[in-house]
Amino acid sequence: MKRIKKLITAALLATFVLSATACGMIEKTPEAIAKSAVAKVNGVKITRGELDANPSTIQLIATIESYYGEDYQSNEDAMSYLKTQKTSILQQMITEELVLQKAKELNIGQDEATVQKEIDAKYEEIKSGYATEDEFATALSSSGFDTDSFKAYLKDQIIIEKVTTEISKDAAVTDQEVQDYYDANPYSYTESPNTIHTAHILLATEDEAKAVKARLDAGEDFAAVAKEKSTDTSNSENGGDLGTVNYVDSGFDETFMAAAIALKAGEISQPVQTTFGYHIIKCIEKTEYPVKAFDTVKAEIKQTLLDDAKSEAITNKITEWTDAANIKTYEDNIM
Repeated sequence: MKRIKKLITAALLATFVLSATACGMIEKTPEAIAKSAVAKVNGVKITRGELDANPSTIQLIATIESYYGEDYQSNEDAMSYLKTQKTSILQQMITEELVLQKAKELNIGQDEATVQKEIDAKYEEIKSGYATEDEFATALSSSGFDTDSFKAYLKDQIIIEKVTTEISKDAAVTDQEVQDYYDANPYSYTESPNTIHTAHILLATEDEAKAVKARLDAGEDFAAVAKEKSTDTSNSENGGDLGTVNYVDSGFDETFMAAAIALKAGEISQPVQTTFGYHIIKCIEKTEYPVKAFDTVKAEIKQTLLDDAKSEAITNKITEWTDAANIKTYEDNIM
């Protein structure tokens, strides 16, 4: 009797192993991989096939192939980058699916006839940008679309836009907010961009920076001291010269720029601390232009602030929806 039980147990175990192996083999087929879930949003599945067919994914792979070659799958760096970017694309798809679900819930963009007219109009508008039908068809194909799938994509984007318009419709900006922004950002509204040419000496500690400043105050040459003491080796051999940049969007640290702008031409700063260390900054030359009158830029500023307010409203609402949603991701299925 015991022998029979052992045989039955062994048979069941073998059946289980074979079944599991068979399932594993099925899951590895292209069809099964395409149907596997990479995410679920309130129970609605986003599949690997949908992720791989996303225009952003197609463009991503084309870019990777152009850089790493067609055999990019054998390159560890390429595959790591691909997974990171596909994860980002998936997060966007999750957000879009959530917004589309909310569109139904809130009855936004659900008039099929109206939306269809907008789809057709947008389709023709885009199509008109190409010289021939073949050129347009080639562009669609290279992006992973045919006519039907492209129109389906346009439909989703039109509905999403309607939702974002609805949830941001109450965003507003006061005249005082516009005035305050103008007063706080004068360099953004000069008649031409203000520019400044600087050099610096970067030190690790405040004491070192103070010692260097003392040497400069005693008359030593800035460029010579920069070459000797600066830890910024990218420009120390050039006397610490950082070149000429615009006041706005300089690419430099904000604290550094504020201290540099405060200097007169030829003036050298006290030690200025940033995340990089302690800087001694020299203003070599600066060119400044008059600030435009408030009335001439008021409308521009108001639109900028309104766009920001709408963007914030959209972000806040989508974050609220996301926090309340049942969202699951399956990272192992992304690649």
